[in-house]
Amino acid sequence: MPTVDDDLPSGLAPDEFSAEIFGTAGPPAGGGLELAPFRGVRFVPEVVGDLAAVTSPPYDLIDDAAALRLRASGGYNIVRLNMPRAAGESYHEAGALLRRWLDEGALTLDPVPALYVYEAATDETVLQRGLIGALGLRAEADGVVLPHENVFPGPVRDRLALMSAARANLEPIFLVYEGGGDATRVADDAAAEAPLLEFRSGDGLTHRLWRITDPSLHARVAADLRDRRALIADGHHRYATYRALQARHRAAGNGSGPWDRGLALLVDSTRYPPHLGAIHRVLPSLPPGVAVETARHVFDVTPITGERAALEALAEAPRPAFLLGGGEAFHLLTGPDPAALARALPAEHSARWRGLDTAVLDHLLIGGVWRIPANENAIEVVHDDPSAATARARRTGGTSVILNPLGVEDVLAVAGGGERVPRKSTSFGPKPRTGLVLRLLDPGSDR
Repeated sequence: MPTVDDDLPSGLAPDEFSAEIFGTAGPPAGGGLELAPFRGVRFVPEVVGDLAAVTSPPYDLIDDAAALRLRASGGYNIVRLNMPRAAGESYHEAGALLRRWLDEGALTLDPVPALYVYEAATDETVLQRGLIGALGLRAEADGVVLPHENVFPGPVRDRLALMSAARANLEPIFLVYEGGGDATRVADDAAAEAPLLEFRSGDGLTHRLWRITDPSLHARVAADLRDRRALIADGHHRYATYRALQARHRAAGNGSGPWDRGLALLVDSTRYPPHLGAIHRVLPSLPPGVAVETARHVFDVTPITGERAALEALAEAPRPAFLLGGGEAFHLLTGPDPAALARALPAEHSARWRGLDTAVLDHLLIGGVWRIPANENAIEVVHDDPSAATARARRTGGTSVILNPLGVEDVLAVAGGGERVPRKSTSFGPKPRTGLVLRLLDPGSDR
């Protein structure tokens, strides 16, 4: 079988790489949106203890320091499997550890295929409820599973190395769809019963899981989803990895198998609307003073004292608008020069795309005025939390760029029109807890 480094496209820009990885025609799909039952792998509380101590947020929200803290919180924490390098371990060691935990009884493989209902709630409100299953992989051209962001080769290579070594999907991606149909009724009916597991995590959310094993209910879900399409809300790099792994097995002559699907949480956005937050930027190599002075060439710049006042001003400002932090004061950028916008933004994109804050940021400021390369080393991201972004910028002597969140309607319209918003434009939530359900990729493991 090809190695990780020789069966992925190389030398491509992110948009070209994304078009290749998402758009390459796969095997005959045989239908539309598919969420199939599978035999889930779950932690056994009687062995591992408190599930809050062994589960975690998604891997891309955890830095190495946080991974080490999570690892210390419980010997069986999921970060030992999906982030082993934070502790100096290899991906092959993580794969061996997964099988050892199964042998020891710390993890159990459910006896029959199931769909799982996942819920995240506060004390009073269900914030999210959806179905976890094995998502049928589709080429973007099929118009069934819609990405809305480009991906970079580096993270895909990393997740492909881990997924191949572990022979497992270690955490679900997160999709939303416009439902209101039978699949949602099946999930809600299941959630009316006592959960299979329930615990409260450190973020104050209560997580619950139910298991649906009745084949007649699986058939109802399949029939309802068949003519629908879903938007990838979170997990573009993992979905790209699913596609790359499928292509690898097909090229090796392995035929159909568990690699034709990937672990996913599917949420009916009409029943449980997602929270859509912003993803802020941290530019460690750009001093705040330089950022502000050069931004004056194309924006009106207003200094503001105090974070609360600055964030309020950003929320009220006409789009596009940005807030620069990292120095002693904040600076609000508004009113971009129309001629500079026209020169900077790609003419081949729609007017809706060219009006996105993240498109203006990437092309006019980051790539144009500041001339910072568009890669994960030069641009760090912080989900939702503007204070954390600014604190990180101050620690590095760099600049934070705080954004308003995009609207869900803008993301859906851009993706539905065959375009993708700039990378790291959206932070959908709440994101599913990692470690509740895993999925093995061994042949026959879904049956």
